[in-house]
This record gives sequence, C-alpha cells and structure tokens, in this order.
Amino acid sequence: MSTRTFRVIVRGVIDGLGAEQCAELLARASEHDVLHAAFTPEGHLSYDLTARPAFTFRFLDSGEAEEDILEATERAEAAAEAWLTEHGYGYKNLRSKAEDLSQAPLGKRQRRAAAQGF
Repeated sequence: MSTRTFRVIVRGVIDGLGAEQCAELLARASEHDVLHAAFTPEGHLSYDLTARPAFTFRFLDSGEAEEDILEATERAEAAAEAWLTEHGYGYKNLRSKAEDLSQAPLGKRQRRAAAQGF
C-alpha cells in the first residue's frame, strides 16, 4: 500500500477581535499573505483583514487508505481551532475541504510528461 498525500483547507471568519488583537494581526499580515500561502504539516495561515475578516489554514497530511482523509481533515480542523484559541482569536463558520492528491486529475504538462515516459 502506498502513502497518499492530502491537502486540507480550513476556512472561517475571525470574530469578535479587540482593537489590540486586530492591530497584532495587521502588524503580522505580511507573514500571512495569500501570495506566500503553502500547504505545510503544521498548517499555514493566510488572511487579509483589510479586505474581509476571513482566514484560511492550509495543511498537508498523509495516510495509507482513502478513508484516512477524514482523519486528516479532523486533525486539520483541530489544529486550526487550537491555534486560534491559543492566540485568543474568536472565530465562526469553520468549514473544511480536503483533496487526496493521488485522486487529483493530471494537469496538461503532467499528462504530456506521462505520455512521453518521464
């Protein structure tokens, strides 16, 4: 059995921030810019509070079976909730979406390389 790679996105809305918390997030906004977003095992947070109070965590996980994607999603949600709670940030409307990369369709370049035997 081969290892499957999962990408999990956890989204939500930041809720009930005080002025100090908002200033802290705005000061660290460059670290969490969507242009630097990446899927990582520990999760990468991105947001743009000047546009809207939404956030996205991107997680990279793995498992042996297709069903492991459910546990990966639960771990990602728990990690996002823990991070937000640890930092004292309220949140609402948490939702997740997961993708098993072994099931993802190949892009045009990948199909061409596969056809050429690379």
